[in-house]
Parts: sequence; structure tokens; C-alpha cells
Amino acid sequence: MTNIKIKLFKIMLKNVEKVSLYYSPNFDKPKRSRSKIKYIILHYTGMKSEKGAIKRLTSTYSKVSSHYFVKKNGEVINLVPDLYISWHAGISEWKNDKFINSKSIGIEISNPGHQNGYKNFPKKQINSLVDLLKILKKKYKIKVENILGHSDISPNRKKDPGEKFPWKLLSQKKVGYWHSIGETKCEKLRNLSLINNFFFYKLLLKFGYRFGNKQKDKLNVVKNFQRRFRPNLIDGIIDKECYEILKNLTIK
Repeated sequence: MTNIKIKLFKIMLKNVEKVSLYYSPNFDKPKRSRSKIKYIILHYTGMKSEKGAIKRLTSTYSKVSSHYFVKKNGEVINLVPDLYISWHAGISEWKNDKFINSKSIGIEISNPGHQNGYKNFPKKQINSLVDLLKILKKKYKIKVENILGHSDISPNRKKDPGEKFPWKLLSQKKVGYWHSIGETKCEKLRNLSLINNFFFYKLLLKFGYRFGNKQKDKLNVVKNFQRRFRPNLIDGIIDKECYEILKNLTIK
């Protein structure tokens, strides 16, 4: 990316303090066409320090990377050019797509994660992320429902970006997907038992989640669904609130 392009990119990102390049060597060398980009996948770094996270994402030994890194202060770092496949998603699946790396842009958001004292995401950081998502969504004609978390596409392995990530706010900014059921109704439905969980799992598959038949797999996917769409109660129990939220999301 030339200096001119960086300056233009910075102008487009109104809330960003700084945009910089720090290329990672961890990407597939053949370029892909713009039309191949179908998803944006959001991650948290899950590391104690930003410096350590950036070092890992740019190390030849780590074999991981992402296209963008959003720092706590709102600075955006471009690690891999969009048209190259970065190594951010690993084993992953959504609807009929597998190995999501080839079809996605990955964004790492600086946060220590669940194992290192999970924290709220700063306002400056989220403002920059929203601006970046608006640009990428428009540029690659990405559907809002295809802006996903790592926990969506790898529910048995990942929890990020986690329950503190403001998915509802992103939806209000038109760069995230959320249900339209009011909080009062949700509270009334919460903890009311379902007679049969079969239809909930069927709707999960229709919505896009993929999971095995083992009870552990089902528990992980339910918790990650709750982590994203019902973050104030993550218990792995399917109640009427979860069912109505999922039904609403599926028919939107």
C-alpha cells in the first residue's frame, strides 16, 4: 500500500488516530479475486500485551496472522493485504463453507481474552473497528450477516471476541447482525424451559452454525450462541429466550 493510499484510508477512517503498515509473512502467496471475499471474521488477540500479540502475528514461527489489527487506542495496523489469504481462522465452518480463511478478511482486536483477564473493549477501539468494517463491507459487498466472530465459525475451539464484545452496537451501526426482540420480552422468556430442543438445534444449522452430535459439541455451540446473542447469561441451557432469539435471527 502506497503512502497516498494510506492517507486516503486514514481519511476514510474518521475515528482512527493512525493507520500504519506492519506486514506479516504469514499468508498464502497467490492472490485471490475480490469476489472470493465473502466474510469478515472478528477475533480478540487473547494475549497479555499488544506488543506480544503483534510480534506473534508477524512471526514466521507462529504461522498465524490477520489482515488488520485494531489497537486499544484506535490505531489500525494493516498486516496482510486484503487480496491475500491470511492465517487467522484455522479449522472453521459456516453454512456450506469450510476453511473460512480463503473466503474472509480477518481482524484481530487487542484484548487479553478470557484466559488473561478479559476486559471491556475501549470506545476508541470500537469506533475504529466500526469505520473499518463499513469500508470493507462496502468495498467487497459483504452481507451484514456474514460479519462473524471466531466463536461462530469454530464453536468447539474458540470463544472470541466474547460476551463483552458489543455486537448490538455494531448492528445499530449496520455492521453487525442482531435480533429485534426487546429486552423486556427477553427477560420474560428467560429460564422458561423448552419441551424439546430438537427444533433449536435445527435452527442453529439453518442459521449457519456447524457442530457434531456429541453432547460437548452441542454445549459449546449453545454457549457461543449465548455469548454472542444473549451475553448476560451464558449457561449452555436452551430456554425459550434462546429459541425466540434464534427464530427471529433466522427469519430476518
